[in-house]
Amino acid sequence: MSNFVSPDRIRADFSRAMSAMYQQEVPLYGDLMQLVADTNARTLQAQPSLAQALTHTGEIERLDLERHGAIRVGTAEELATLGRLFAVMGMLPVGYYDLTPAGVPVHSTAFRAVEEAALRASPFRVFTSLLRLELIEDTQLRAFAERTLAARQIFTPRVIELIEQAEGEGGLSEAAASEFVTQALETFRWHGQATVSLADYQRLDGAHRLIADVVAFKGPHINHLTPRTLDIDKVQADMPSRGITPKAVIEGPPRRQCPILLRQTSFKALNEAIDFVGAQGVEQGSHSARFGEIEQRGVALTPEGRALYDSLLGQAREALGGFPSEANALRYSELLADVFKAFPDDYDTLRRERLAFFRYRAVEPAGAGDEASADVEALLASGRLACEPLVYEDFLPVSAAGIFQSNLGDNAQAQYAQVSNRDAFEQALGRETLDELQIYARTQQASLDNALKALGVPGHAAAV
Repeated sequence: MSNFVSPDRIRADFSRAMSAMYQQEVPLYGDLMQLVADTNARTLQAQPSLAQALTHTGEIERLDLERHGAIRVGTAEELATLGRLFAVMGMLPVGYYDLTPAGVPVHSTAFRAVEEAALRASPFRVFTSLLRLELIEDTQLRAFAERTLAARQIFTPRVIELIEQAEGEGGLSEAAASEFVTQALETFRWHGQATVSLADYQRLDGAHRLIADVVAFKGPHINHLTPRTLDIDKVQADMPSRGITPKAVIEGPPRRQCPILLRQTSFKALNEAIDFVGAQGVEQGSHSARFGEIEQRGVALTPEGRALYDSLLGQAREALGGFPSEANALRYSELLADVFKAFPDDYDTLRRERLAFFRYRAVEPAGAGDEASADVEALLASGRLACEPLVYEDFLPVSAAGIFQSNLGDNAQAQYAQVSNRDAFEQALGRETLDELQIYARTQQASLDNALKALGVPGHAAAV
C-alpha cells in the first residue's frame, strides 16, 4: 500500500498556503474574501433552490475552497517546469488562450484538475501565461529581455529535487509533500525588488506594461487569487462600502437568471513601491500588478453554445466600438443586455437545444425486476431522472484580456498582427493542452450512463 500523499491533498494544501500568503501580502484581499463570504451566505439563504442544486452537484462543499490564481512566465523552460510542478498536484493544462487579439502579448493555458472527484476535493486552478518575446518590435529591447530572463531561476533548487522525486517514485511522502508546498510557494511570492534599473523598467513598460511585469522581477509573483461568488453584481455594488474600489465593468456575459460560463470583476491594481537596481545604488520607483479578482461561474456551454456566445459578445463589442472602460461602462452593459436576449435563459431550453452541458442523476433507482424506458425526455418528465447545470471550470479569453487591460493602465493596449500560435505554446510546454469541451462532453455522458444504469435501463444511452 502506497504511503504517498494524494495529488488532491497536495493541491488543497498548496491552495490554502497560497491564499494565506496572498492575504498577508495584500491585506485588501482579506476584506474582499469576507465580502464574498457574506454575499454567498445571504444568497444561499435567500435562494433555497440554488442551495439544493449546489448540494446535488457537490459544489456547496467546494464553494469556500474555490480559488484561481494567475501568473505570467517569460521562457519555455519556465513554462515547462511549471507544468511539471503542477502535475505533482494533479493539475493538467486545459485549453489554449491567445490574448494577442486584445492587445496582450501572451498566450496561456489553465492548469487544473479534470476529474469530478478531484475537482470536488480541490478546484484550485492557475491561469498561466507565457510572454511572446517575438512581439517586442524593438530588437535591442527584445535581446535585453531575453538576457534578463535567461539569468534568473524562478524555482528553488529543492523544489526541483522534489519534482524529480515525485516523477521518479510516483509520488511524495507526507514530509516531502509538506516541504514541496513550502518550496513551491517561493515561486509565487511577491518581490519588492526589481532585477533591472528604473530606466530599463521604463523601456520595458513603454513596450507594454505586462512585458515589464514579466521581465523585470525575480519571479512570476501571483497577481491575483480569485474566490467564487454566487452573486457578482452584489459584490461589485458592495465593494465601495468596504473601502474597495472596483473596476468599471464586469467581464463576460450580462446578468442572467441562468448564469453561463464565467463573469469576473476585480478591485483596481495596487501601485506598489519597488527598489530598482541603479548604477549609484537603489533607485525608488513603483509598479502595478496585483489586484483582487472575484468570479461567478455558470453552466459550461457546448460548441453550439460557445458559438452563439462569441457571436453575441462580438456584436456588443462592435457596437461599442472599443474596449469597455469607465467612460463607456453603462453603455456597454446596456448593449450586452440587449444582444443577449437572443440567448435562451432557462435551463430546460439550454439543455434541449444543446447549448449547455448538464450532469444527470437517478432520482428513483430501479427495484427488483424494474426496467425503465431509455427515453431521456420521458424519464426527465416523469421525475425519475434529474439534471443540474455542469459548472464551467475554465476561462474566457476576452474576459481574461479585459481583466488584464483594466488593471494594466491606458498604455497597456497594443495592436499585434501575429496570429495564434498554439503549436509554439505546446512545444514550449512540452505537451499538448487538453480540450475543455471534450472534458465536459465526457463528464455529461458518463453521468447519464451512470444514472440510466441506476434506473435499470439496459445498455448505454445515446450521446446527449
